[in-house]
Amino acid sequence: MISTMSHQTLVALSRDPIPEKMVFELKEHALRLGASLHTVGGLVSNGSYFSERWDCSIHLDTNTREELRSISSRFHVDLCFLKSGLNPQDIQVLAMDMDSTLINIECIDEIADFTGKKSAVAEITEATMRGEIKDFKESLRRRVALLEGVHADALESVYRERLRPNPGAIELLAGAHGRGIYTLLVSGGFTFFTEKLREQLGFKQTQANTLEILDGKLTGQVLGDIVDGAAKAAHLDMACQNLGCTKANAITMGDGANDLMMMNDSGISVAYQAKPVVKEKADAAFDHVGLDAALLLIS
Repeated sequence: MISTMSHQTLVALSRDPIPEKMVFELKEHALRLGASLHTVGGLVSNGSYFSERWDCSIHLDTNTREELRSISSRFHVDLCFLKSGLNPQDIQVLAMDMDSTLINIECIDEIADFTGKKSAVAEITEATMRGEIKDFKESLRRRVALLEGVHADALESVYRERLRPNPGAIELLAGAHGRGIYTLLVSGGFTFFTEKLREQLGFKQTQANTLEILDGKLTGQVLGDIVDGAAKAAHLDMACQNLGCTKANAITMGDGANDLMMMNDSGISVAYQAKPVVKEKADAAFDHVGLDAALLLIS
């Protein structure tokens, strides 16, 4: 259950003060597993969230981390496991997924609503995000094909009427830019939306898929190469290379299986309101705090 690898730093994040009862239960459970938690720095608050840190005497595996997260979750607290030796000041890149991470919707599902096919498209989307459909490119082609004939005006309607940044998104981008962090929005969604969000939130770079439009209507086809999980990871690697750093200098955020390649081996990986397959692999799992709580992990 427990590895002899280097220790980790545990970080609790909450909208309210961290309950003493939760801390006691965490430490007691850790002790039963042969680990000790030592408080580092005491309780911290940035005005929006409360944070507390502990050094763990040993490295915890996935099952143990999930046990501790289940304890904190009962108190509406999110628990993060930062890598040993991580220097928050070394983070130079923020790379994010768009749909259901940065924003509150899956854009393709909402576009499909204009054809009465939302449930059919959403079913494929959910299976893909859970990792049950492994080939993202094929999944996207199947879903986009169902959009054939939708008027292009539907894209603007989705953006204006249904799309909202998730809690803390605006504050996260402002905070990242204030620290000189390079921001990358990398999405298996569509350029129509990533470009608008770049203008709205100031992303330095966006990558997404382009819907083909002829005579004012969607053709059901995607133009060019599809941005899948491998492409997301490649775009992040290239951004880091251009900045003279590595993926270890990036904080990555996503919610679905196609974000895992991008998140894997990054300095800090954050699963936001994510599918179980993503949460269990991520350093941080945000279920109770907003996106901007990530700023406490890199401060």
